[in-house]
Amino acid sequence: MKNIMFIAPPAAGKGTQAEKIIEKYHIPHISTGDILREISKEDSEIGNYVFETLASGKLVKDEITYQLIEERLKKEDCKNGFIIDGFPRNLDQAIEYDNILKRLGYQIGKVIVINVEEKILEKRITGRRICENCHAVYNINEEENAPQIESICDICGGKLYQRSDDNIEAFKTRYQMYLEKTIPIIEHYKKQNVLYEVNGNDNVENIAKEIDKIIREN
Repeated sequence: MKNIMFIAPPAAGKGTQAEKIIEKYHIPHISTGDILREISKEDSEIGNYVFETLASGKLVKDEITYQLIEERLKKEDCKNGFIIDGFPRNLDQAIEYDNILKRLGYQIGKVIVINVEEKILEKRITGRRICENCHAVYNINEEENAPQIESICDICGGKLYQRSDDNIEAFKTRYQMYLEKTIPIIEHYKKQNVLYEVNGNDNVENIAKEIDKIIREN
C-alpha cells in the first residue's frame, strides 16, 4: 500500500473519496485539523498553545504542525500506508513534509489531484445542504443528490441548513487561494514523478474507480 496525498479545490469531493479508500484499504486518515483539535485537549504547554491559537482563529506555527505530524506518522498504524489530509498547504510545507518522510524512511507515495471545473464547483458549493442532526450532505443543484423533500433529511428527518461560507463570494476567495497556494505544490510533485490527475467532474463512483486504479498501479 502506498502513502496517499489528495490535492483538490473546495467541494471537489476529497473527503468522500478519502473515506472510500480508508474503508477499502483500512489505512489511517491523517488529518492535521484532527491532530490539532486532539492535542488542544491536553493539559500541556503545547496543548495550551494550540488551544489558545485555535480559539483565537489564528494559524498554529508551522514548526508545531511539523512536530505533531511527524509524531503521528511514527505510530505503528502508518507503517502500511496512510492518507494525509489538510497538509501541505503551500510549497514550504510540502518541502518539509518530504523531509519528515525521509527521516522516517517513508516514500512520498502517490499525490492525486482531483480536477474539477470551476462552474461545477460553484454549483456544488451553492447547492450544498447539510443535516443539522445526522450531518448527511445533499445538493439541491444535483438531481441525484437532492433531498426528496426540500429542507428535510431523507435519512433522519432532520432540518437541512446551508453553511455560512457556502456562497459564491466565499467560494471565489477560497478557489483563488487554492490556485495560488497549490499550483506550486502540484509542480513540485510533478517533478518527482509522483503526481496523478483524475477527472473530478465525473460521478462519485467513477472517480473512486479511477483513484483505485492509480493506487493499485505499481
